[in-house]
Amino acid sequence: MFAPLGGPKLGLSFFETYFSIVAGGIVAGAIFYFSAEFFILRSIRKNKEKIAKLKAQGKPFKQKKKFSRMNKFILKIKGTFGQFGIAMWAPFFLSVPIGSIVAAKFYGKSKKTYPLMVLGMFVNGFITTSITYAFV
Repeated sequence: MFAPLGGPKLGLSFFETYFSIVAGGIVAGAIFYFSAEFFILRSIRKNKEKIAKLKAQGKPFKQKKKFSRMNKFILKIKGTFGQFGIAMWAPFFLSVPIGSIVAAKFYGKSKKTYPLMVLGMFVNGFITTSITYAFV
């Protein structure tokens, strides 16, 4: 979201900035989208280990809220816009790594999800780069 801000300061043209942030987003999106299952399982395992360690030490632990404000926001996007909304906008608003994992979690079995994410990178990159070069 904020990557294009560095383009004008580095003396890059609009297209140099645009293609560099889109390329970076696509590479990062691919890494996190296709390895999302690993990160999800690792997170669950780490959480279970943490709880078991606290129980063994006899320390109280506070359960995390399962339905947090961010989870409500993500589910609202999913319910309103479906696969298109999650794949296009989650990497933009949540960050590319987290948004890619969220998209893979909800729609990882669909063959349309990753191409929609790539399309989203192009659209979001154009919007943010245009705004940056319009005001800087």
